[in-house]
Amino acid sequence: MCLAVPGKVAMIDEGADALLRTARVDFGGVTREVSLAFLPEARVGDYVLVHAGVGISRIDEARAAQVLADLGSALDEEGKGET
Repeated sequence: MCLAVPGKVAMIDEGADALLRTARVDFGGVTREVSLAFLPEARVGDYVLVHAGVGISRIDEARAAQVLADLGSALDEEGKGET
């Protein structure tokens, strides 16, 4: 299963060209460098879905909160399974 996780763009490095554009994205206090090659419209303060270190979609804050809640619920359910 593949998951995309929402995070908030904290800083952008424009790089030498659009393919090298990166951002520091905050995932609830953990910050990671993410490629913005597919999101030229992304700006500081935007929420983005990130998969394998690549920003794949811009989303609004409400959708980001919903995705995080859904992921939390899925993890809670997984923890209730038999081992």
